[in-house]
Amino acid sequence: MKALTNEQKIHYTLRFAVAMCFIGHGVFGIITKEIWCNYFAVFGIGKSTAYSLMPWVGVVDISMGLIMLVYPVRAIALWLIIWGLLTAFMRPASGEPFAELIERAGNYGAPFALLILSGGIKNFKHLFVHINPEATVSAKTIANLTHCLKVVVFLLLMGHGWLNIIEKKGLLNQYAALGFSHPGKVATFAGVFEIAAACMVLIKPVRSLIIALFVWKVATELLYPHYEVFEWIERGGSYGAVLALWFALRQTSPSASTLFNRKIISQKAI
Repeated sequence: MKALTNEQKIHYTLRFAVAMCFIGHGVFGIITKEIWCNYFAVFGIGKSTAYSLMPWVGVVDISMGLIMLVYPVRAIALWLIIWGLLTAFMRPASGEPFAELIERAGNYGAPFALLILSGGIKNFKHLFVHINPEATVSAKTIANLTHCLKVVVFLLLMGHGWLNIIEKKGLLNQYAALGFSHPGKVATFAGVFEIAAACMVLIKPVRSLIIALFVWKVATELLYPHYEVFEWIERGGSYGAVLALWFALRQTSPSASTLFNRKIISQKAI
């Protein structure tokens, strides 16, 4: 069996991340998550109508996620960017902190990064062309992808850190459930760490830090007290973006042989 190229690893990482995000989100529509009523209310939709619409929204989300998993096309990736942004925006629009919008950068950032990797959208017909994981990817595309993923990871870490700093009730409940006697202090510590890490990712990303942040996100997203598995699946866009950045940095970092050749050339020049 032929080994995957680094570009293909990025492709499949983002593809699975997108699928997880929207399948997980769709499940909450099927089980009619109560807090969704607040988001429907932004558009003037009452509770009874909201509960009747939730399963339909859930079915669409799950269908889009499955299509991206099996046969990804640019049109659906574009739709998921728009839908991811819209659903994230509904949170501050319904009265929640603005940090909720940027903390969900993985939801809309992962499909956007996948579009960049696939070469973008050239024309209307191109929207319905299959995203080929074996297509040749230029160095410029990888550079653009890396910049995109740096911003996405910065936003999702900054947003989560911000929510810790302002002591979001759900996060405090998590820390209390883990046995911490001072959940507020834990939230402050976690918030400072995540905001500092976000700044490092944006300014000077180091692969060892990125993989540590990947482990951090995968572990901490398991701490939700209700529907743990579905919450973890829905946040696939977050740690998928982190892992994709780790692969992308490997692609853009100079290899040992390149560094050696540069050293030889510089010595000859002297």
